[in-house]
Amino acid sequence: MCYLNEPHFHNEEAAYEFVESRVWPKGPVCPRCKSTERISKMKGKSTRIGVYKCYQCRKPFTVKIGTIFESSHVKMHLWLQAIFLIASSKKGISSNQLHRTLGVTLKTAWFMSHRIREAMRNNNLTSFGSGGGAVEVDETFIGRDNTIKPKGVKKGRGYHHKYKILSLVDRATGQVENIVVDHLSAKTVAPIVLANVSREARLMTDEAGHYTTVGQQFAEHGVVKHGQGEYVRGDIHTNTIEGYFSIFKRGMKGVYQHYGEC
Repeated sequence: MCYLNEPHFHNEEAAYEFVESRVWPKGPVCPRCKSTERISKMKGKSTRIGVYKCYQCRKPFTVKIGTIFESSHVKMHLWLQAIFLIASSKKGISSNQLHRTLGVTLKTAWFMSHRIREAMRNNNLTSFGSGGGAVEVDETFIGRDNTIKPKGVKKGRGYHHKYKILSLVDRATGQVENIVVDHLSAKTVAPIVLANVSREARLMTDEAGHYTTVGQQFAEHGVVKHGQGEYVRGDIHTNTIEGYFSIFKRGMKGVYQHYGEC
């Protein structure tokens, strides 16, 4: 059975019940006075779906308050469809595609996709590799940096005309950090790694020279020598981050037509 056939993707009342069961697992909570008592659902003929009234502060409210749905006139079941499409699209989905699929305006689709991605953002400030976990660090290249090769100039081979992205992946938590850098050198890479990775972590990199010195400041520095055909040695590898790069690039191509450094 297709997930999109579920009632909360098509019926507005079912959509509100679905969201309420997750936001209020123990029953409705007034967002103003935080009361859980003397709250009843309003059932008048002209009352909007999902409206409750708190008889403590005498204010009406819905489950949308304090969520990405607040101050939005988009129907809840369309929000749930958009969340499902964005979360399940491995290569990403553009606002244009959402606009066509959901039957909303492009402006509405753009608004929804930005709110959903903002809700997905991880605000965890814990250092990578806390507790001695493995952290993989590698770099990749994407797009075209017009400050190096302006539009109209032949690209040529190599990666020097592309944007350089340094990425870190915590194997235990799956947390990822991407930083656009101007140059791949020890002077550029070391401060980024030291600022984001716990000193007790086990650092995993390839044999690139800009990791040699900074790697000495961690509990362990595992190196795989890709140039010699070595990709795995025990649990020392960078396969996790290589797999992430594959999904990251597919997502960028699936969502954006053009991108640049901001």
